[in-house]
Amino acid sequence: FQAEDGIRDCLLSRGLGDVYKRQYLYSPSSRVIRSFNRISASGISHMAELICVGAIAGAFGVKGEVRLKSFTSIPEAIADYAPLLTEKSEKKFDVVITGEIKNGLSARMSGVISKEEADKLKGTRLYVPRERLPELLEDEYYHTDLIGLIVQNLEGSNIGRIKSVLNHGASDLLEIENKRENNSILVPFTREIVPKVDIKNSIVIIDPPKGLF
Repeated sequence: FQAEDGIRDCLLSRGLGDVYKRQYLYSPSSRVIRSFNRISASGISHMAELICVGAIAGAFGVKGEVRLKSFTSIPEAIADYAPLLTEKSEKKFDVVITGEIKNGLSARMSGVISKEEADKLKGTRLYVPRERLPELLEDEYYHTDLIGLIVQNLEGSNIGRIKSVLNHGASDLLEIENKRENNSILVPFTREIVPKVDIKNSIVIIDPPKGLF
């Protein structure tokens, strides 16, 4: 089940535990990437209006069900945001969750009645309009909004841009693309090291450990 490949992004919250590869929320106290109890998605799309909440990994069985990767922290909650849209809003689907399977869910999608139709949807990302998502609390951000932000140090010098937000099980990390050195550097996503996130001005301020840059 490879739906995660290239398909993670959406909500980031700071400061709560429960790490998992879904949609992610980022919160102020520890800046931990954690699953959110309503919507969280892992960033891929920079579209202003749509947020990625899941992906189809192919057919499940022979009766038109699909393998569904949900980026909501309660996986089954993805159905609550239906109809789900494809990336260009060309198709929309109502969703009925039919079971839990390894690394995902089995589901029925409206209009999909055969294994062949389900297989054709493999790799399809599923979106909802941003306005359908719950109101963010103070100091919460969509992952999508963090990707591409300019990274500066405390002196105001540009270091690079946020390329991705990662979690390898032990801690949450910002991947910063450092064009001057032509490489990427991972920075722990903590309040101490990332004291300021300014979405309005597209800037993140970091106070990295000595020798990191």
